[in-house]
Amino acid sequence: MKVAIDVSPLSSGHAIRGVGFYVKNLLNSLKKYHPENDYFEFINQKTIPRDVDIIHYPYFDPFSLTLPLNEKRKTVVTVHDVTPLLFPNLFPIGPKGKFIWFLQKRSLRKIGNIITDSKSSKKDIETLLHIKPERIDSIYLAADEHFYKMQDTEYKTQVKNKYKLPDSFVLYVGDATPNKNLPTLVKAVLRTTIPLVMVGKSLVDESVDVSNKWAKDIKEVRALQKANSQQIRFLGFVDDEDLIALYNLASVFVMPSLYEGFGLPILEAMQSGCPVITSSKGSLREVAGDSAYIVDSYDVSAMAQAIQKVIGDRQLAKKLSQKGLLQAKKFSWEKTANQTVDVYKKVTQNER
Repeated sequence: MKVAIDVSPLSSGHAIRGVGFYVKNLLNSLKKYHPENDYFEFINQKTIPRDVDIIHYPYFDPFSLTLPLNEKRKTVVTVHDVTPLLFPNLFPIGPKGKFIWFLQKRSLRKIGNIITDSKSSKKDIETLLHIKPERIDSIYLAADEHFYKMQDTEYKTQVKNKYKLPDSFVLYVGDATPNKNLPTLVKAVLRTTIPLVMVGKSLVDESVDVSNKWAKDIKEVRALQKANSQQIRFLGFVDDEDLIALYNLASVFVMPSLYEGFGLPILEAMQSGCPVITSSKGSLREVAGDSAYIVDSYDVSAMAQAIQKVIGDRQLAKKLSQKGLLQAKKFSWEKTANQTVDVYKKVTQNER
């Protein structure tokens, strides 16, 4: 089978994490576990060979032209989530965005099959886009294999000193889009005396237009951090080697999102042995199982109490760490690759 895969996210702003992480790991896993197929990587659609059996677009943005308008060959697209459609008040768009969404929706309905990251996202795609469930496959992602529970105390000490970290702290890793619910997290931490360390480029990126409605949470969190710089730390982008150590050093990892299509940092933290606090919104409960401390994402007081409880109760923290390590083992890129190839076969064999 000859498969063409769009790798343009690897040369754009998505390259560092998120979509770029998915494209890189999916491609590597397909080549490793299914070398029987021929994989053609493209950036420009015009370079796709005519004899490909299937085309895979591993990224979908409802407000950007991420899909071709009139592709007649068999095609698969990965729709990671539909967050902007679920929260239109948090992600406002103008007339141009609405027109592009009209075109994208039309293209999406012509696609042979949709892959999404969770059962939760599949349900949302069915409901919002009115696409039949048999045309949507939920395929879980996994943390990169290099996230692990470290025994190397020397390297952990080096990273701790490098970033001037306290002995105990709350960790957040990710973007700062409105669905991430970061103002609630910061306000919850400020009700305690525990430091919060936040990893993410957008928190420190001066090129971000904070006047844009999409960036309102960044503006608010930056203001809170400025007023409480001794307790709230921004580290910006951190490479994976240091990030592994940060997960290992943290007392607890918190992901308080209002919605996630998957929530990959939860698995990164669990695979690193870090206790996790998260919400039950979107796919987060689906990914975390019973291995995380679940809290109401809208309740600042409850979140503060959860943080204090996990950090203050060593037995609870140890239990969450152990259960998290087991939970993370349920996910692997081999499974992701196998299930993705199954979708390719289903679409190529379908006469539709």
